[in-house]
Amino acid sequence: MSEKVTIAVIEDEPAIAENLIHVLEVGGFHVEWFTTAGEGLAYLQQHPVALLILDIGLPDGNGFELCKTIREFSTIPIIFLTARSDEIDRVVGLEIGADDYVTKPFSPREMLARVKLRIKSRPVTQTHSPANCYAENVLVAQNFDYSFDGQELGLTAVEFKILQKLISASSQVLSREQLMCAADMAIEAVYERNIDSHIKAIRNKLKPFGLSERVCTKRGFGYFYDAKADQ
Repeated sequence: MSEKVTIAVIEDEPAIAENLIHVLEVGGFHVEWFTTAGEGLAYLQQHPVALLILDIGLPDGNGFELCKTIREFSTIPIIFLTARSDEIDRVVGLEIGADDYVTKPFSPREMLARVKLRIKSRPVTQTHSPANCYAENVLVAQNFDYSFDGQELGLTAVEFKILQKLISASSQVLSREQLMCAADMAIEAVYERNIDSHIKAIRNKLKPFGLSERVCTKRGFGYFYDAKADQ
């Protein structure tokens, strides 16, 4: 029997969490449940999971801030589950790196369908797995660098942020301006073509592993990441 895929849930309301856990377990998943941001973050920093379901209002913090922290080291799919239904909250949630946004009360069947869709669309999700958990052809992010088969690429801070943004966007074409913002580069202080130099450096560091073709150019628009380009 194959090992069950693990889903992490960070939700402080027991009734909602228990309902969610039941739905996911019936769907064939293993669930790890946490009631605080601190507990959930500590687990995610040490264990590989396929997807995270995250509440926004937590006893010890804000789900938006936790999402941003997680995005510093992981590209796992994140689904917000919250009572906040305002459009601005949805926009903020998606802009800071979430993959989906579900409001309470929610349909259990719809949630299960969304979870399966996100995992299917981004099957390689965990970016900080322990050394003995590396999956084939997976770039792993840890300590602000990416590694392949246990070997670090040696990225600079800017290169790491650019590559992280490309990977998290998953085949979406990103403009030079978007990549500059992701890398915290002051747009007024640099030329957009500076991104080209960073992209070239990233490709050179991917080349020894045969992965340089994953960073693709969309002429006239920008760049995108294709995890299947080298397969």
